[in-house]
Amino acid sequence: MDRHAIPIGVHLGCGITAMDKADSLFILNEYVFKGVALPTITKCIENVDVSTLDKNMVIPNISPTNPPNIRGVWFPMGYYIN
Repeated sequence: MDRHAIPIGVHLGCGITAMDKADSLFILNEYVFKGVALPTITKCIENVDVSTLDKNMVIPNISPTNPPNIRGVWFPMGYYIN
């Protein structure tokens, strides 16, 4: 599994753990945007070291129920894969 950071517009974006980049974009589309058209994705940072992320916004808001070591959305909180 790889951790991906996907910046979206002017927002912090999403942190997703997935099998690969394509799986990460699938999770983003299905569970975050729920099938609504994705915004243009200009960057997908692969193999993210979570400890290097924003200590004031990202780190405290990583999902405790979907941590970065399992497949799914770990930032922001609130998105669950069935």
